[in-house]
Amino acid sequence: MGKGVNTVFRPAEWDNSEEKERPKLEYLVTNKKTPPVELYLTAFASACSAEIVGYPFDMCKTRMQIQGEIASRVGQKVKYRGLLATAMGIVREEGLLKLYGGISAMVFRHSLFSGIKMLTYDYMREKMIVPDEDGRPQLSFLGSCISGVVAGATASLLTNPTELIKIQMQMEGQRRLRGEPHRIHNVLQALTSIYRTAGVVGLWKGTVPNTWRSALVTIGDVSCYDFCKRFLIAEFDLVDNREVQFLAAMTAGVADAILSLPADVVKSRIMNQPTDEQGRGIHYKGSLDCLSRLVREEGFLAMYKGFIPYWMRVGPASVVFWMTFEQIRRFRGSEGY
Repeated sequence: MGKGVNTVFRPAEWDNSEEKERPKLEYLVTNKKTPPVELYLTAFASACSAEIVGYPFDMCKTRMQIQGEIASRVGQKVKYRGLLATAMGIVREEGLLKLYGGISAMVFRHSLFSGIKMLTYDYMREKMIVPDEDGRPQLSFLGSCISGVVAGATASLLTNPTELIKIQMQMEGQRRLRGEPHRIHNVLQALTSIYRTAGVVGLWKGTVPNTWRSALVTIGDVSCYDFCKRFLIAEFDLVDNREVQFLAAMTAGVADAILSLPADVVKSRIMNQPTDEQGRGIHYKGSLDCLSRLVREEGFLAMYKGFIPYWMRVGPASVVFWMTFEQIRRFRGSEGY
Protein backbone atom coordinates (compact mmCIF):
# COMPACT_ATOMS: atom_id res chain seq x y z
CA MET A 1 0.00 0.00 0.00
CA GLY A 2 2.94 2.34 -0.45
CA LYS A 3 5.24 3.93 2.05
CA GLY A 4 3.58 4.43 5.39
CA VAL A 5 4.23 6.84 8.20
CA ASN A 6 4.75 5.56 11.70
CA THR A 7 1.89 6.67 13.88
CA VAL A 8 3.55 7.05 17.30
CA PHE A 9 5.35 10.32 17.99
CA ARG A 10 6.73 12.47 20.76
CA PRO A 11 4.32 14.98 22.35
CA ALA A 12 4.32 18.60 21.26
CA GLU A 13 6.64 20.99 23.12
CA TRP A 14 3.97 23.48 24.14
CA ASP A 15 4.85 26.67 25.99
CA ASN A 16 3.25 25.28 29.12
CA SER A 17 5.93 23.27 30.93
CA GLU A 18 3.33 20.90 32.38
CA GLU A 19 2.35 19.77 28.91
CA LYS A 20 5.92 18.72 28.12
CA GLU A 21 5.41 15.86 30.54
CA ARG A 22 2.45 14.43 28.63
CA PRO A 23 2.88 10.83 27.45
CA LYS A 24 3.86 9.96 23.90
CA LEU A 25 1.36 10.96 21.25
CA GLU A 26 -0.65 8.00 20.04
CA TYR A 27 -2.00 8.29 16.51
CA LEU A 28 -5.41 6.71 16.97
CA VAL A 29 -7.01 8.31 19.97
CA THR A 30 -10.27 9.70 18.60
CA ASN A 31 -12.43 6.60 18.93
CA LYS A 32 -11.01 5.66 22.31
CA LYS A 33 -10.52 9.04 23.97
CA THR A 34 -12.86 11.40 22.13
CA PRO A 35 -16.58 10.59 22.12
CA PRO A 36 -18.12 10.69 18.63
CA VAL A 37 -20.43 13.58 19.58
CA GLU A 38 -17.46 15.64 20.72
CA LEU A 39 -15.54 14.91 17.52
CA TYR A 40 -18.64 15.83 15.50
CA LEU A 41 -19.12 19.15 17.31
CA THR A 42 -15.41 19.96 17.11
CA ALA A 43 -15.49 19.50 13.34
CA PHE A 44 -18.60 21.70 13.06
CA ALA A 45 -17.14 24.51 15.19
CA SER A 46 -13.85 24.41 13.28
CA ALA A 47 -15.63 24.49 9.90
CA CYS A 48 -17.71 27.52 10.94
CA SER A 49 -14.54 29.32 12.05
CA ALA A 50 -12.98 28.62 8.66
CA GLU A 51 -16.03 30.01 6.84
CA ILE A 52 -15.64 33.40 8.49
CA VAL A 53 -12.30 33.70 6.66
CA GLY A 54 -13.04 31.85 3.43
CA TYR A 55 -16.68 32.46 2.53
CA PRO A 56 -16.29 35.73 0.53
CA PHE A 57 -13.80 33.92 -1.71
CA ASP A 58 -16.30 31.12 -2.18
CA MET A 59 -18.91 33.66 -3.25
CA CYS A 60 -16.52 35.22 -5.81
CA LYS A 61 -15.44 31.79 -7.03
CA THR A 62 -19.03 30.71 -7.70
CA ARG A 63 -19.83 33.93 -9.57
CA MET A 64 -16.70 33.61 -11.73
CA GLN A 65 -17.44 29.97 -12.55
CA ILE A 66 -20.95 30.73 -13.80
CA GLN A 67 -20.16 33.94 -15.73
CA GLY A 68 -19.20 32.04 -18.88
CA GLU A 69 -22.40 30.01 -18.81
CA ILE A 70 -24.55 33.16 -18.54
CA ALA A 71 -22.63 34.89 -21.32
CA SER A 72 -23.03 31.95 -23.71
CA ARG A 73 -26.78 31.73 -23.06
CA VAL A 74 -27.41 35.38 -23.95
CA GLY A 75 -25.06 35.30 -26.94
CA GLN A 76 -22.56 37.81 -25.59
CA LYS A 77 -18.83 37.71 -25.07
CA VAL A 78 -18.14 38.76 -21.53
CA LYS A 79 -14.63 39.36 -20.30
CA TYR A 80 -14.16 37.39 -17.11
CA ARG A 81 -13.58 39.64 -14.16
CA GLY A 82 -10.76 38.77 -11.80
CA LEU A 83 -11.08 38.17 -8.07
CA LEU A 84 -10.81 41.79 -6.99
CA ALA A 85 -13.11 43.07 -9.74
CA THR A 86 -15.69 40.38 -8.94
CA ALA A 87 -15.61 41.23 -5.24
CA MET A 88 -15.87 44.96 -5.92
CA GLY A 89 -18.69 44.35 -8.39
CA ILE A 90 -20.68 42.44 -5.78
CA VAL A 91 -20.12 45.17 -3.19
CA ARG A 92 -20.96 47.99 -5.61
CA GLU A 93 -23.99 46.37 -7.27
CA GLU A 94 -25.46 44.38 -4.38
CA GLY A 95 -23.93 45.63 -1.15
CA LEU A 96 -21.10 44.59 1.20
CA LEU A 97 -23.12 41.97 3.05
CA LYS A 98 -23.73 40.07 -0.20
CA LEU A 99 -20.15 38.79 0.05
CA TYR A 100 -21.64 36.58 2.74
CA GLY A 101 -24.86 35.87 0.84
CA GLY A 102 -25.99 32.31 1.49
CA ILE A 103 -23.75 31.77 4.50
CA SER A 104 -26.73 30.51 6.50
CA ALA A 105 -26.96 27.65 4.04
CA MET A 106 -23.25 27.00 4.46
CA VAL A 107 -23.58 26.85 8.26
CA PHE A 108 -26.52 24.49 7.83
CA ARG A 109 -24.38 22.37 5.50
CA HIS A 110 -21.48 22.20 7.95
CA SER A 111 -23.82 21.20 10.77
CA LEU A 112 -24.22 17.94 8.85
CA PHE A 113 -21.37 17.57 6.36
CA SER A 114 -18.25 18.31 8.42
CA GLY A 115 -19.18 16.10 11.35
CA ILE A 116 -20.17 13.17 9.14
CA LYS A 117 -16.98 13.56 7.09
CA MET A 118 -14.65 13.55 10.08
CA LEU A 119 -16.44 10.69 11.85
CA THR A 120 -16.33 8.58 8.67
CA TYR A 121 -12.68 9.40 7.99
CA ASP A 122 -11.74 8.65 11.58
CA TYR A 123 -13.45 5.26 11.38
CA MET A 124 -11.98 4.41 7.97
CA ARG A 125 -8.39 5.34 8.76
CA GLU A 126 -8.44 3.11 11.82
CA LYS A 127 -9.36 0.23 9.51
CA MET A 128 -6.51 1.17 7.14
CA ILE A 129 -3.77 1.15 9.77
CA VAL A 130 -1.55 -1.95 9.62
CA PRO A 131 1.53 -2.94 11.64
CA ASP A 132 4.95 -2.50 10.07
CA GLU A 133 7.83 -4.99 10.29
CA ASP A 134 8.46 -3.98 13.89
CA GLY A 135 4.80 -4.25 14.81
CA ARG A 136 4.25 -0.49 15.04
CA PRO A 137 1.01 1.00 13.67
CA GLN A 138 1.46 2.49 10.21
CA LEU A 139 -0.80 4.34 7.78
CA SER A 140 0.07 4.47 4.08
CA PHE A 141 -0.82 7.42 1.85
CA LEU A 142 -3.04 5.12 -0.22
CA GLY A 143 -4.89 4.07 2.90
CA SER A 144 -5.33 7.71 3.87
CA CYS A 145 -6.65 8.55 0.36
CA ILE A 146 -9.13 5.65 0.42
CA SER A 147 -10.37 6.89 3.79
CA GLY A 148 -10.74 10.39 2.34
CA VAL A 149 -12.71 9.20 -0.70
CA VAL A 150 -15.14 7.19 1.41
CA ALA A 151 -15.56 9.99 3.96
CA GLY A 152 -16.09 12.75 1.40
CA ALA A 153 -18.45 10.73 -0.77
CA THR A 154 -20.53 9.54 2.18
CA ALA A 155 -20.93 13.00 3.66
CA SER A 156 -21.74 14.49 0.25
CA LEU A 157 -24.41 11.94 -0.61
CA LEU A 158 -26.17 12.55 2.69
CA THR A 159 -25.99 16.36 2.59
CA ASN A 160 -26.32 17.24 -1.11
CA PRO A 161 -29.44 19.44 -0.62
CA THR A 162 -27.48 21.82 1.62
CA GLU A 163 -24.86 22.40 -1.09
CA LEU A 164 -27.57 22.92 -3.70
CA ILE A 165 -29.23 25.60 -1.58
CA LYS A 166 -25.92 27.35 -0.92
CA ILE A 167 -25.09 27.63 -4.65
CA GLN A 168 -28.52 29.01 -5.51
CA MET A 169 -28.46 31.51 -2.64
CA GLN A 170 -25.04 32.76 -3.78
CA MET A 171 -26.42 33.49 -7.26
CA GLU A 172 -29.65 35.11 -6.05
CA GLY A 173 -28.26 38.65 -6.00
CA GLN A 174 -27.18 38.41 -9.64
CA ARG A 175 -30.57 37.01 -10.65
CA ARG A 176 -32.29 40.02 -9.14
CA LEU A 177 -29.95 42.42 -10.97
CA ARG A 178 -30.95 40.74 -14.26
CA GLY A 179 -34.62 41.31 -13.43
CA GLU A 180 -35.37 37.63 -12.87
CA PRO A 181 -37.89 36.63 -10.18
CA HIS A 182 -36.72 35.85 -6.67
CA ARG A 183 -35.95 32.17 -6.26
CA ILE A 184 -34.43 31.82 -2.79
CA HIS A 185 -35.22 33.75 0.40
CA ASN A 186 -33.91 31.52 3.20
CA VAL A 187 -32.85 27.93 3.83
CA LEU A 188 -36.28 26.60 4.83
CA GLN A 189 -38.03 28.31 1.93
CA ALA A 190 -35.37 26.98 -0.44
CA LEU A 191 -35.89 23.40 0.74
CA THR A 192 -39.66 23.55 0.37
CA SER A 193 -39.48 25.40 -2.97
CA ILE A 194 -37.09 22.90 -4.54
CA TYR A 195 -39.14 20.00 -3.19
CA ARG A 196 -42.40 21.40 -4.62
CA THR A 197 -40.78 22.07 -8.00
CA ALA A 198 -38.75 18.90 -8.53
CA GLY A 199 -39.57 16.57 -5.66
CA VAL A 200 -37.03 14.58 -3.65
CA VAL A 201 -34.97 13.97 -6.80
CA GLY A 202 -34.57 17.73 -7.22
CA LEU A 203 -32.94 18.02 -3.80
CA TRP A 204 -30.19 15.71 -5.02
CA LYS A 205 -29.55 17.56 -8.28
CA GLY A 206 -25.84 17.64 -9.05
CA THR A 207 -25.12 14.69 -6.75
CA VAL A 208 -22.54 13.11 -9.07
CA PRO A 209 -20.21 16.14 -9.48
CA ASN A 210 -20.77 17.15 -5.87
CA THR A 211 -19.85 13.68 -4.64
CA TRP A 212 -16.70 13.55 -6.77
CA ARG A 213 -15.77 17.04 -5.66
CA SER A 214 -16.27 16.20 -1.98
CA ALA A 215 -14.22 13.02 -2.35
CA LEU A 216 -11.38 14.97 -3.97
CA VAL A 217 -11.67 17.79 -1.43
CA THR A 218 -11.39 15.31 1.41
CA ILE A 219 -8.33 13.68 -0.15
CA GLY A 220 -6.71 17.10 -0.58
CA ASP A 221 -7.74 18.53 2.77
CA VAL A 222 -8.09 15.73 5.31
CA SER A 223 -5.94 12.93 3.83
CA CYS A 224 -3.09 15.22 2.80
CA TYR A 225 -3.13 17.04 6.13
CA ASP A 226 -3.17 13.78 8.05
CA PHE A 227 -0.35 12.18 6.06
CA CYS A 228 1.69 15.40 5.64
CA LYS A 229 1.75 16.10 9.34
CA ARG A 230 2.87 12.55 10.13
CA PHE A 231 5.47 12.67 7.36
CA LEU A 232 6.98 15.92 8.66
CA ILE A 233 7.14 14.55 12.18
CA ALA A 234 8.69 11.25 11.13
CA GLU A 235 11.16 12.48 8.50
CA PHE A 236 12.46 15.55 10.34
CA ASP A 237 12.15 14.27 13.91
CA LEU A 238 9.71 17.04 14.83
CA VAL A 239 6.99 17.26 17.42
CA ASP A 240 3.29 17.77 16.81
CA ASN A 241 3.17 21.52 17.38
CA ARG A 242 1.48 24.51 15.76
CA GLU A 243 4.25 25.04 13.21
CA VAL A 244 3.94 21.49 11.90
CA GLN A 245 0.16 21.76 11.84
CA PHE A 246 0.39 25.04 9.90
CA LEU A 247 2.72 23.61 7.24
CA ALA A 248 0.57 20.50 6.85
CA ALA A 249 -2.60 22.60 6.54
CA MET A 250 -1.05 24.89 3.89
CA THR A 251 0.07 21.88 1.85
CA ALA A 252 -3.40 20.38 2.17
CA GLY A 253 -4.99 23.61 0.94
CA VAL A 254 -2.92 23.61 -2.28
CA ALA A 255 -3.64 19.92 -2.92
CA ASP A 256 -7.32 20.52 -2.26
CA ALA A 257 -7.54 23.33 -4.84
CA ILE A 258 -5.68 21.46 -7.59
CA LEU A 259 -7.60 18.22 -7.18
CA SER A 260 -11.13 19.49 -6.72
CA LEU A 261 -11.61 22.70 -8.73
CA PRO A 262 -12.70 21.09 -12.06
CA ALA A 263 -15.37 19.09 -10.25
CA ASP A 264 -16.36 22.24 -8.35
CA VAL A 265 -16.91 24.20 -11.58
CA VAL A 266 -19.14 21.44 -12.97
CA LYS A 267 -20.99 21.14 -9.67
CA SER A 268 -21.70 24.88 -9.54
CA ARG A 269 -23.15 24.92 -13.06
CA ILE A 270 -25.22 21.76 -12.64
CA MET A 271 -26.71 23.00 -9.36
CA ASN A 272 -27.40 26.53 -10.59
CA GLN A 273 -29.18 25.56 -13.83
CA PRO A 274 -32.99 25.70 -13.91
CA THR A 275 -35.02 22.53 -14.40
CA ASP A 276 -38.09 21.60 -16.44
CA GLU A 277 -41.37 20.15 -15.16
CA GLN A 278 -39.78 16.71 -14.82
CA GLY A 279 -36.87 18.06 -12.78
CA ARG A 280 -34.38 17.65 -15.63
CA GLY A 281 -31.69 20.26 -16.23
CA ILE A 282 -32.39 22.66 -19.09
CA HIS A 283 -28.79 23.44 -20.06
CA TYR A 284 -26.88 20.23 -19.27
CA LYS A 285 -27.84 16.57 -19.50
CA GLY A 286 -25.40 15.61 -16.78
CA SER A 287 -21.90 16.03 -15.38
CA LEU A 288 -20.06 14.65 -18.43
CA ASP A 289 -22.13 16.82 -20.79
CA CYS A 290 -21.38 19.88 -18.67
CA LEU A 291 -17.66 19.08 -18.54
CA SER A 292 -17.35 18.41 -22.29
CA ARG A 293 -19.25 21.57 -23.21
CA LEU A 294 -17.23 23.59 -20.74
CA VAL A 295 -13.95 22.52 -22.34
CA ARG A 296 -15.29 22.70 -25.91
CA GLU A 297 -16.95 26.11 -25.66
CA GLU A 298 -14.71 27.90 -23.17
CA GLY A 299 -11.38 26.08 -23.35
CA PHE A 300 -9.46 23.62 -21.19
CA LEU A 301 -8.47 26.26 -18.64
CA ALA A 302 -12.16 26.94 -17.98
CA MET A 303 -12.01 23.92 -15.66
CA TYR A 304 -9.76 26.04 -13.45
CA LYS A 305 -11.86 29.18 -13.72
CA GLY A 306 -11.75 31.02 -10.41
CA PHE A 307 -8.59 29.16 -9.25
CA ILE A 308 -7.14 32.14 -7.35
CA PRO A 309 -10.28 32.84 -5.27
CA TYR A 310 -10.78 29.09 -4.88
CA TRP A 311 -7.27 28.58 -3.54
CA MET A 312 -7.51 31.72 -1.40
CA ARG A 313 -10.75 30.27 -0.10
CA VAL A 314 -9.58 26.70 0.66
CA GLY A 315 -5.98 27.55 1.65
CA PRO A 316 -6.60 29.92 4.57
CA ALA A 317 -9.81 28.06 5.43
CA SER A 318 -7.83 24.82 5.71
CA VAL A 319 -5.35 26.48 8.04
CA VAL A 320 -8.09 27.97 10.21
CA PHE A 321 -10.01 24.69 10.30
CA TRP A 322 -7.08 22.52 11.34
CA MET A 323 -5.57 24.98 13.79
CA THR A 324 -8.96 25.42 15.43
CA PHE A 325 -9.65 21.69 15.34
CA GLU A 326 -6.31 20.85 16.95
CA GLN A 327 -6.60 23.58 19.59
CA ILE A 328 -10.11 22.53 20.61
CA ARG A 329 -8.86 18.96 21.00
CA ARG A 330 -5.90 20.17 23.04
CA PHE A 331 -8.20 22.28 25.24
CA ARG A 332 -10.41 19.24 25.81
CA GLY A 333 -7.40 17.13 26.81
CA SER A 334 -7.22 15.05 23.63
CA GLU A 335 -3.96 14.50 21.79
CA GLY A 336 -3.15 15.82 18.30
CA TYR A 337 -5.22 14.37 15.47
